[in-house]
Amino acid sequence: MARPRIVIVGAGFAGYQTARTLSRRARHKAEIILLNPTDHFLYLPLLPQVAAGVLEPRRVTVPLTGTLPHVRLVLGEADGIDLKGQTVHYSDPEGGEGTLTYDRLVLAAGSVNKLPPIPGVAERAHGFRGLPEALYLRDHVTRQVELAAADDPKSSASRCTFVVVGAGYTGTEVAAHGQLFTDALVRKQPVREGMRPRWLLLERVLPERLSRTADRVLRRRDVDVRTETSVQEATSNGVLLSDGEFIESRTLVWCVGVRPDPLAEGLGLPMESGRLLVDPHLQVRNHPAVFACGDVAAVPDPERAGQDTPMTAQHAWRHGKIAGRNVAASPEIGKRRAYRHRDLGFTVDLGGAKAAANPLGVALSGPLAGAVTCGCHIAAMPGNRIRVAADWPVDAVLPRQAVQLGLVRSRSVPLNTASPEVVHVGGDADRHDSLSEGVT
Repeated sequence: MARPRIVIVGAGFAGYQTARTLSRRARHKAEIILLNPTDHFLYLPLLPQVAAGVLEPRRVTVPLTGTLPHVRLVLGEADGIDLKGQTVHYSDPEGGEGTLTYDRLVLAAGSVNKLPPIPGVAERAHGFRGLPEALYLRDHVTRQVELAAADDPKSSASRCTFVVVGAGYTGTEVAAHGQLFTDALVRKQPVREGMRPRWLLLERVLPERLSRTADRVLRRRDVDVRTETSVQEATSNGVLLSDGEFIESRTLVWCVGVRPDPLAEGLGLPMESGRLLVDPHLQVRNHPAVFACGDVAAVPDPERAGQDTPMTAQHAWRHGKIAGRNVAASPEIGKRRAYRHRDLGFTVDLGGAKAAANPLGVALSGPLAGAVTCGCHIAAMPGNRIRVAADWPVDAVLPRQAVQLGLVRSRSVPLNTASPEVVHVGGDADRHDSLSEGVT
């Protein structure tokens, strides 16, 4: 008798954990296929440290084939699903096409940048959802500081002004690490004497306790935190703020939020705020062969009646465990389990030894919060733990290498993309790298 085939679409937090759970529970009783555009799982919470040169890019990537035994990786991006025919159509990285049949399907496509209806933002800003965007931002910030050293004072100030919009966890960490990075770039450089990098962080959305600590640390570092101010327009010379002030800048990082991957929209299934409606077992309603988890699924929150779980990595990771267990149970391997969770708290890495954290509801700040944050990352990472733990003390005692690699150009990381995890190949526009051509 042929083994049932389980196809998992996406290898983010939810998809990776689903595959790992199935690898353990159904490895000899089902064929498990993981469809993903890249060959690695990206540990997103450490991405700001890549952009700031604390960690090398490979430190935050975990190879799929090396950590998921009994799972077959298919490189490609799903672009169509036939629920009646039980097939998934995909495009591979070299432009080819393919089709996968399935007996069980897990949709874990994740999320993409949320596009705002603000003039100029889609053309002039970039998000911070993938490794290419982090690599680009690191090069771009380094280049702006280097060019500022040879510019007139007005142009120098513009190049050294960096605007981050969306003061959630990601935006706060990008600004915190970015400020330390640019300060290191100008420190002990005689030609850059007097240069003052300036970071603006707009639109605070952190929980109150974490927000107070983050604000205190950032303001002490001269980061301009404006909780009630947003961007009204982005131009080639800078950004116009909602309070009427115009900030001259060559850098606009957009971390306002995310939206579910648009793949789910074409299925014709019941949805809520762009997310597929599922039952507490993560099964799509009226489709017993289809499961959904992570940002693409509206999972009922057992702790908040009538609401769905938030789009966070913590929930996606737990979704994956339950989805893997329940998918295995559908071919009669184990028993199903409804999704439940306990709030473990959150952490915000503020760079250096500083952080804000509330593990299990206990508010922490300073070096203790920094140690807890590092410990949480090491515990959560499914690989590269020793390498990451070794890089942190090295960064603390040695200066960072401030060089441009030039691997990712401006047009290769557009804000309007359904695939922030891959580099987009552009044309002649890639030769230009200024705000007028749409840089971060």
